[in-house]
Amino acid sequence: MKKGFLSLLILIFCGSVGFAQNARNLTDEQYMALADSIHKVVISFDTHVDTPTYLLHPDGHFTVAKGQVSFSLMEKGGLDGAFFAVYLDQGPWQNQKSLDSAYTWCKDEIQAWKDYVNQRCSDVAEIAYNTDDVKRIKKEGKRIVVLCIENGYPVRTLSEVDEFYKMGVRYITLSHNTPNQICDGSRYPGRAYWHGLSPFGREVVERMQQIGIMVDVSHVSTESLMDVLKVVKAPVIASHSACKALKPSQTRDLTDDEIRAIAAVDGVIQVATGRFFLTDDLPSHKVGVKILANHIDHIKNIVGARYVGLGTDFDGGGGVVGLDNASQMKNLTVELLKRGWTVEELRGFWGGNLLRVWEKCEKYASDFQNGR
Repeated sequence: MKKGFLSLLILIFCGSVGFAQNARNLTDEQYMALADSIHKVVISFDTHVDTPTYLLHPDGHFTVAKGQVSFSLMEKGGLDGAFFAVYLDQGPWQNQKSLDSAYTWCKDEIQAWKDYVNQRCSDVAEIAYNTDDVKRIKKEGKRIVVLCIENGYPVRTLSEVDEFYKMGVRYITLSHNTPNQICDGSRYPGRAYWHGLSPFGREVVERMQQIGIMVDVSHVSTESLMDVLKVVKAPVIASHSACKALKPSQTRDLTDDEIRAIAAVDGVIQVATGRFFLTDDLPSHKVGVKILANHIDHIKNIVGARYVGLGTDFDGGGGVVGLDNASQMKNLTVELLKRGWTVEELRGFWGGNLLRVWEKCEKYASDFQNGR
């Protein structure tokens, strides 16, 4: 039997609830074979890895494990693509010299990462600038690279939003834990500066959507998130977050009301894998894929499988036992299959939900620019 026909049969039969229930009787070997077949036919994405910092600055001093993502590890794990973040620490945003430095550094880092992919890895990876690119690159068997910025700190003017878009950036995380010129962060809820979006931040969010940059609400405060949802005309993403109901002490995690609010605009919550996001009840060496899957299931149970995906935060603190790097993605697929997830639900989880959001953002931008 040809692999393509076998994969088609799997998609047909796994789409039913009855099959999902019967699949619980499979052996571990059969589960992995099924997961392998699923990853061959779906488009799979990790929406947040910090790998560029590590690869572009290999001699740097890092406080978290590095080397969790490479194109060979992605291929082994059945991971088609990832959003590779240019990360910026939050500096003194009210200081013009600091803002100027952040802007220059961010531009240089984006260009250096593009050069790395285009000049050193073009045989195995390609940068995607739109959802059509994603589908084409998947068919060509290469890994998909999408550019993003973690922290809106380098955005000084609205024209720079356009500039970053032209460079290939397809989402911007509005802040990183603490306030900047765009909004308040999540880390110190009692120390809000703007109590949500700043006036400039509202303009930034509007401009991002007008040109097709997805708005990422991970790391922002509750007030900022709710302000964003009042402004947007297209869905948003939380690129790497988890559930506060399962870890109340983590200010970065989303409450059930925040999860529902993101779903209400047809957005998506991409669950992070950092042990510090997931539980207070176990030591780090015992936090595994099952704990991660609990967060994924929690979102599914609240708002539905349509609104959840994965954003590991690899090379930035992410990883659990059994999902330590990009080569082990299928272990999560196996766990979700054991919990009754169908292939159609997994198709959404691994990339379909994200692509829906991205395509809606592309359409809104196109309609805006064409006066529709």
